[in-house]
Amino acid sequence: MPQLTAARNAVGLAFVLNGLCFASWVSRIPGAREGFDLSNGALGLLLLTIAVGSLVALPTTGAAIGRWGTVRVLRAGAVAAVVGLGTAGVALGDSLPLTGAALLVYGVGIGVWDVAMNVEGAEVERHLGRTVMPRFHAGFSLGTVVGALAGAGLVALDVPASAHLGSVVVLSGVLVWRGARSFLPVPHVEGEERTSAARAWLEPRTLLIGVMVLALAMTEGTANDWLAVALVDGYDVSHAVGVAGFGIFVAAMTACRFAGTHLLDRWGRSAVLWSTMAAAAVGVLLIVLGGHPALVVLGIVLWGAGASLGFPVGMSAAADDPNRAAARVSVVSTIGYAAFLAGPPLLGFVGDQAGTLDALLVVAVLLVPAALAVPAARKPAFV
Repeated sequence: MPQLTAARNAVGLAFVLNGLCFASWVSRIPGAREGFDLSNGALGLLLLTIAVGSLVALPTTGAAIGRWGTVRVLRAGAVAAVVGLGTAGVALGDSLPLTGAALLVYGVGIGVWDVAMNVEGAEVERHLGRTVMPRFHAGFSLGTVVGALAGAGLVALDVPASAHLGSVVVLSGVLVWRGARSFLPVPHVEGEERTSAARAWLEPRTLLIGVMVLALAMTEGTANDWLAVALVDGYDVSHAVGVAGFGIFVAAMTACRFAGTHLLDRWGRSAVLWSTMAAAAVGVLLIVLGGHPALVVLGIVLWGAGASLGFPVGMSAAADDPNRAAARVSVVSTIGYAAFLAGPPLLGFVGDQAGTLDALLVVAVLLVPAALAVPAARKPAFV
């Protein structure tokens, strides 16, 4: 039991630090647009480099875990993320090509890091015998809360991006490297893992879970990339207020991920997911159409609550069978990360035509396919 507790804490730490790094970058997005004098479309293309990096790495991460284990793979991803985001902080505002290249490397790192920590989280969840994956993702959200609020303060104080991002990634890299020593061993089948990874791409249930995660990842990712910018453009608030709005979003998402473990165990995956999707749709409408600050804040809270459980439940559903967990999580993560590939440029181009704030309505449309795919996430009979 002490080993299981240590593994649970180490996985939780990996999620927290991943979120801290990501939100630290998000807090610098409005400044990146201003520093490089980018349109919304051009900013979307810059953000696209992160998703491209992740999608390059994700399809092979499951096989890599099968061969080398989660510890080595997680550490490799963390090193790439540290190098990429640290370099982006130095280049921000000075060199657009170098910033894009650095964000590409960062995307590779967080993609590998993401799959490894989710596979390990699923293994811990199985050993505990109860739902805990949303709490691990709540750790990610908690990291984003800290990163967003700290980022808002540091932006308001005009702290350089190089000092801000550099200190965050160095601290995170060291802690992840040390924490990975406590991971539980995940079963790996070297010769069969590559074959099972290929077969996973042909499984209807795995693909439907991927579709659900794709839509819900864009629901969450749109807020990550565009909420702060939309508040700045749509309501003429300062950059710091825009970033604080993102902080409210991730705070609501964090709280609901902690509460979601009990809701999922009591009501099941389908009912809870459909309820949260409805909350997200109402929240987006309030942000875009509400007008009054109180309604906008309420909308941000509902959007955060609605986006809270899709990704963690998708990861748990993909990992229901421990023998195929790494392959299926890799497939679902790859499909889900396509949202981060398509999302930034899509919202950027829509924002150029309709306005950044109105472009958020795309999220409400995407919730329809997500709702239709929810039944695929139900636990199979063998679990």
